[in-house]
Amino acid sequence: MKVLVTGSDGYIGVRLVELLQKEGHQVTGLDTGLYRDGWLYSDQKSTPRIPSTINKDLRRITAEDLAGHEAIVHLAELSNDPLGQNNPEVTYKINHEGSVAIAKLARDLGIRRFVYASSCSVYGAGTGEFLDETATPNPQTAYAKCKVLVEQDVGKMASDSFSPVFLRNATAYGPSPRMRFDIVINDLCALAWTTKKIAMLSDGSPWRPVAHVEDICRAVLCSLQAPEMVVRGKIFNVGQNSDNYRVRELAKMVADEFPGCEISVGSSGGDNRSYRVNFDRIHNELPGFVCKYRASEGIRQLHELFERIQMPADIYQFRAFTRLKQLKFLQSSNQIDEEFFWR
Repeated sequence: MKVLVTGSDGYIGVRLVELLQKEGHQVTGLDTGLYRDGWLYSDQKSTPRIPSTINKDLRRITAEDLAGHEAIVHLAELSNDPLGQNNPEVTYKINHEGSVAIAKLARDLGIRRFVYASSCSVYGAGTGEFLDETATPNPQTAYAKCKVLVEQDVGKMASDSFSPVFLRNATAYGPSPRMRFDIVINDLCALAWTTKKIAMLSDGSPWRPVAHVEDICRAVLCSLQAPEMVVRGKIFNVGQNSDNYRVRELAKMVADEFPGCEISVGSSGGDNRSYRVNFDRIHNELPGFVCKYRASEGIRQLHELFERIQMPADIYQFRAFTRLKQLKFLQSSNQIDEEFFWR
């Protein structure tokens, strides 16, 4: 299949391109390049060669960019809650309006498959119960609200000739050359490696479901290869029931993997995002999907990676591995404007 991957240079994107190419798909990448300053490690497997990469902001994509493809995998958005809250107005323009515009272009061009990377953050302030895809979303941030809006607007486009599918990914973790240290397990592991201390500002009580970056990529692959009628208009939570944890439980798992690491907790903070998620549907209804990794295995992989590259503290703290730091740097250095377009 000829697949266009937006966000191909991102944390998930570089791993996804590798998998799609391995499975024989022809991949075109599209990325605006905001995070290219950050590359944590290289090996033959981690540096896929994309014959064609479009360097363009998703808000400026044209029909010519999409023409000739049979599927779109849309990852390219402002990528987490803090980043989305930094400028909610721009977040809506990129994450909601930009994503819906790409889906409309794809539909009008006769591109039949559209895989959208949504997020379990749409559940927001949960009830404490395990929430499945039929639960009413309760988004708490601009980022999460945009995910719900895209699901609703693009979901209405589903037809016999257009098959969008929405993957509500649990919080990703695990090694990627285009690393992120602003997501919970990756951040905790880097703290444990560089400081031997995990100092949580909150009491660590919020629930978070987590999913290995490779398992998220595998969900995309299965969504592309499943019969259209199986996925058309469907929402799938991506993860596994056993990988719902309180943040303090994740911290304990990390400390156990990194010898000599100490944990301290703070008070209950003002962040009310806490949700447990049910992942039965994807395991029962998406052909071929199974989670390969548990959180403990991903933590071990990260430890082995840090050991192999002897990662110093300044690499962990480098701006390009934290999305909000990087965008603020690009703005302060006059490389991008107030709406995140390159100058």
